[in-house]
Amino acid sequence: MGSLTAALIAFGVVLLVELPDKTLVASLVLSTRYRPRPVLVGVALAFAVQCVIAAAAGGVITLLPRRAVEGVVALLFAVGAFLLIRESMAAGEDDVELAEAREAAPFGKIVATSFGVLFAAEWGDASQIATAGLVARGHGVAHAVATGIGAWVALVLVAALAVVIGKVVVKKVPLHLVHRIAGVVFAVFAVLAAVTAMR
Repeated sequence: MGSLTAALIAFGVVLLVELPDKTLVASLVLSTRYRPRPVLVGVALAFAVQCVIAAAAGGVITLLPRRAVEGVVALLFAVGAFLLIRESMAAGEDDVELAEAREAAPFGKIVATSFGVLFAAEWGDASQIATAGLVARGHGVAHAVATGIGAWVALVLVAALAVVIGKVVVKKVPLHLVHRIAGVVFAVFAVLAAVTAMR
């Protein structure tokens, strides 16, 4: 199998896995809370690290302690839900103040936050396992690199789509309502991850 074929297969598989997944929702929520460009930089960096790990580890990623991974993901989403809902209900805060706070957040802080959320959310996720599996099926460094690049491009494409949707949402829907809905969505993800961790 050639490198281009390996990259295209990884791109297609990861795109199909991630479009209905929490990656899209988490990226969208981050882009409604923060400026889109640093969000995209942060998630792209997180995906790059995840893809490097998946390509290097091959099939080993499936051996990670799933309960611990899901427990950490549940905790992060729960904290995010709490912060978003608290912010949406802050007394005396209107949409202008929320928009100003969104613009005032430092670029580096947004990148770091976005990186942390997506890195944790994607650890041991279906796309990372799929990437590791595709690498394990092939041979050689070129195959592993091509598979990792294909997976990374698919993940960044999903995140970019979410960021574009997020930009539209914040123009059409009041920010406090967006944050409240996002908080509820994060709470649902926290519960789902916690249930998975307890199985």
